[in-house]
Amino acid sequence: MTDSTLAAPPRRTRLALYLDLIRFNRPAGWLVLLWPTLSALWLAADGFPGWHLLGVFVAGTILMRSAGCCVNDVADREFDRHVKRTARRPVTTGELGVREALGVGAALAFIAFLLVLTTNATAIALSFPALAIAIAYPYAKRHVSMPQAVLGVAFSFGIPMAFAAVQGRVPLQGWLLLAGNLFWVLAYDTEYAMVDRDDDLKIGMKTSAITLGRWDVAGVMLFYLCYLAIWLFFAASQAPSALLYIAFAAAAAQALWHYTLIRERTREGCFVAFSQNHWLGATVFAGIALSLALR
Repeated sequence: MTDSTLAAPPRRTRLALYLDLIRFNRPAGWLVLLWPTLSALWLAADGFPGWHLLGVFVAGTILMRSAGCCVNDVADREFDRHVKRTARRPVTTGELGVREALGVGAALAFIAFLLVLTTNATAIALSFPALAIAIAYPYAKRHVSMPQAVLGVAFSFGIPMAFAAVQGRVPLQGWLLLAGNLFWVLAYDTEYAMVDRDDDLKIGMKTSAITLGRWDVAGVMLFYLCYLAIWLFFAASQAPSALLYIAFAAAAAQALWHYTLIRERTREGCFVAFSQNHWLGATVFAGIALSLALR
């Protein structure tokens, strides 16, 4: 063995560690939050919501997802070392301390809160339960048989906040769209959980993939169906058009493609299906935004 073989990997800079902590090189994570939030923003405003709200919700989504990664990595640092895909996360390796990671997360969440302060009282009030649910999610994996449902609420809270920011209130439509989006989160995060199922079983982590067992693939497809049906119902009632139906048909076709990826339950196929979900969300948003614009 040569000295180079035994050499430790080079130390990463603080900036590189922070970017890794917030998954900067994996934008799919914040895109699946952004598309339903923007879809809700367009529906709430009955069209383009204005540059101010667009900027607030785009930046706020990215900041809060990044803050959530910090909390998640601190909560899961002992579990992550036993999972190949997560073993090199900077908190797990000890390259970043717990206090430092939480400090980064708190700073990002505070900046997001400053953005919310530029909206209205209803949106500001909703930001507190949104933060509480985001913090609770990592710990739900110890106690809840389907923690993806908790994640679904956390990842969907931008929807009622969008209605609040535009209308000063959250109509029933906003809450039902949140419920619909929860099904989408259940679909793609179950695909994600299928990647790590063997590791999660060994360490005692609870996930929807484990809970559903042999019904995991059927469950994912049912979740996609519920998500698309609920969102299509509200979008079509507000801005029916051939373009909207084409967009939702394209989104359904993507869901069927995901079935071909996950039906054999391979790690590679399930991860590809998960990582491509942002295109499905983008398709739904495009259909809604264009239908509203071209009425």
